[in-house]
Amino acid sequence: MMYPIDALYARQSLDKQDSISIENQLEFCKYETRGGDYETYIDKGFSGKNTNRPAFMQMMQDIRAGKIKRVIVYKLDRISRSILDFSNMMEIFQEHHVEFVSSTEKFDTSTPIGNAMLNISIVFAQLERETIQKRVADAYYTKSQKGYYMGGRVPYGFQLEDAIINGIHTSRFVPEPMEMEQIKLIYRLYSEQDMTLGAVMRELLNRGFTEKRGAAWCTARISEIVRNPVYVKADIDVYNFFESQGSNLVNPVSDYIGTNGIFLYKGCNGDKKKKKQYDLVDRDVVLAPHEGVIDSATWLKCRLKIMNNRQSARTNKGKRTWLSGKVKCKKCGYAYTVTKSNTKAGRYFQCSGARYSIKCKGSGHTIYADVFEDYIFGEIRKELAKFQYLSEELTETVSQSDNQNKIRIAEIDKEISSLLLKVSDANKTLMNYINKRIEELDKEKQSLQEKLVEQTTNKPEEKIDKITDYVSKWSELSLEDKQKIADILIKVIYIDEDVIEIEWKI
Repeated sequence: MMYPIDALYARQSLDKQDSISIENQLEFCKYETRGGDYETYIDKGFSGKNTNRPAFMQMMQDIRAGKIKRVIVYKLDRISRSILDFSNMMEIFQEHHVEFVSSTEKFDTSTPIGNAMLNISIVFAQLERETIQKRVADAYYTKSQKGYYMGGRVPYGFQLEDAIINGIHTSRFVPEPMEMEQIKLIYRLYSEQDMTLGAVMRELLNRGFTEKRGAAWCTARISEIVRNPVYVKADIDVYNFFESQGSNLVNPVSDYIGTNGIFLYKGCNGDKKKKKQYDLVDRDVVLAPHEGVIDSATWLKCRLKIMNNRQSARTNKGKRTWLSGKVKCKKCGYAYTVTKSNTKAGRYFQCSGARYSIKCKGSGHTIYADVFEDYIFGEIRKELAKFQYLSEELTETVSQSDNQNKIRIAEIDKEISSLLLKVSDANKTLMNYINKRIEELDKEKQSLQEKLVEQTTNKPEEKIDKITDYVSKWSELSLEDKQKIADILIKVIYIDEDVIEIEWKI
């Protein structure tokens, strides 16, 4: 084969009935060779939005090597749909004196008019692609704002049924009776003050309940369910909750009549780096066409419990107060959270249980944050004055026993995971053993974790001097540093009417 020769390039992203095949593209291209020598370059299953295609890159390599005199394609968009990529490609073509021909559009860069028309066409090709992408994105956003089902996994407890909403054929959720009984049980159990996610999981296992396809329940899945507003009967209290979290409420407050569930979307202004399962800022809240199944009081109890759980990410930690996560209501057990007022009053603490209409026997009165923080800081100084021990470092090196405990915790997690995999095939006897063993392992794990906390944070005799030094420079510390000091010194602060109780770690 003599060089240089023609290059026939063909591309097909997907096999569709309305798309021309690779073979047919090459037939059109061969006609332009007039019986001369050629080499074929084929990219099947690759998009034209960029040039990251193996055959295309090989062709460009051969062009640089002087093996190609002309590139022939069936149609312009087979080789590129990007103005920038096409421009870069044409520069290389011109540098190596390679002509470009589109067999069906009759573009031939060997003529000035053909070269001009080629550049105009590639502009319109990219404009068409970007217009289609924008149209699809706009349609998705508009439909989501109207509560239409947008695809994806159907939440546990529901199934799909065909529906017509505002004249548009779509789908909506309806309860799946057996699954929904488990959903109601999960909410009922977790809404109890002393119930944990682990305890709920064990209760489900004890009753022989499993997820879809027989998978065993886990705490992460249960946590996901109790956070999901798709189950709630959305009323004014739910509206106020999402509004307080900085969400975008699409429907007016008058629509929150305690009937419909809620769809939660990312939102056009959402930060992709945020943990979507916890952070509700800038999330779009849309009333769904299906009916909710969990009353708002129960759903809010569970949602707030997740937010106040120290094992969950607290989105406001360190943002508004250095006492974040430390202050709780003695009456209902829920956290006192800091709200920023639009008035001159500034920040204030308020019981989240009373704020979101959860029954709280306390007065639910607000406490000015500046005054409360000053009082707690004074109590810290009094408590530190009782100690005379010195230490060189605030953070001590993890001891050998710490490492042993961490290794054992990892082993426990591995054994629990192994036991859970056996649940789907277990008979009654094996199930009883699994439940008992998991409970034993869970208790051992909790004990080890408590020891780790004690060993790393509860040795004030080795830290007091350094902490006292920090406290003396309190006004110079950042919120994060103040938070660290509070974590070391304070276990919890209870507010009971006008009485403040501090449980110290020292």
